[in-house]
Amino acid sequence: MTTPLLILIAGPYRSGTGGDPALIARNLETLEQAVAPIHRLGHVPMIGEWVALPILRGLDEDAATDGDVMYETAHRLLQHCDAVLRLPGESSGADKDVEIARERGLPVFRSLDEIPALGAAARVR
Repeated sequence: MTTPLLILIAGPYRSGTGGDPALIARNLETLEQAVAPIHRLGHVPMIGEWVALPILRGLDEDAATDGDVMYETAHRLLQHCDAVLRLPGESSGADKDVEIARERGLPVFRSLDEIPALGAAARVR
């Protein structure tokens, strides 16, 4: 492998939080724990909420529901991703990301250990 993969990190964001902002923030922190290891492997990590949350802030309340924007953003983003890392935990959105990835023939990793390292000669420092 000589080209970095754009890897979508999929896992619980709102699931199991009851809308509690502290629990949602904790879920985002959990997603973000995979970012540095993916970067160290030579790839580009991506979390859909990084893209969707600013979109939500820019829409008026009648434009769309949170879930619609989150799912639609992930669907669009997956058209550009090369793989998905599915973290543990119940999440219909993350399950949908995996389904889309499989439909596109993309690899779905279940742990960081499954992600291949980019060859050292191909890494940009």
